[in-house]
Amino acid sequence: MKIALIAAVVALLGLPVLAGGATPANPEAQVYFVNLQDGDTVSSPVTVVFGLSGMGVAPAGTEKEMTGHHHLLIDRPPLGQGEDGAEELANGLPSDEHHRHFGGGQTEVTLDLPAGPHTLQLVLGDAGHVPHATPVVSDVIAITVE
Repeated sequence: MKIALIAAVVALLGLPVLAGGATPANPEAQVYFVNLQDGDTVSSPVTVVFGLSGMGVAPAGTEKEMTGHHHLLIDRPPLGQGEDGAEELANGLPSDEHHRHFGGGQTEVTLDLPAGPHTLQLVLGDAGHVPHATPVVSDVIAITVE
């Protein structure tokens, strides 16, 4: 009932709805940054700790319900936006300097980021690096590296 009500409000307001691949996710799942907040000023190298509630972490390729692995989006539009947004949602995330994969089940990384402003977003991917049917994503946060 709660999900149907939310869907109706989203449709009524004309808001965009993210839809990923075929793998179901716990509707209560959340992915978040443990040690960073929007607006933080940090020094490089930057350690980023990933948090997840409502689901489990498993290495890429693991076919187990209610699990996934982390992806970190760096300095790019939020998931589902930008020129490749629809492709990422349906077919998986690329692996490049803006899309970091943690297919070993890692829950943190230390990055060498150049001085200046940066944006970060966490995305949970299924066994094949595709966001879940209801994508599990963090808010985009902005940090500044001194």
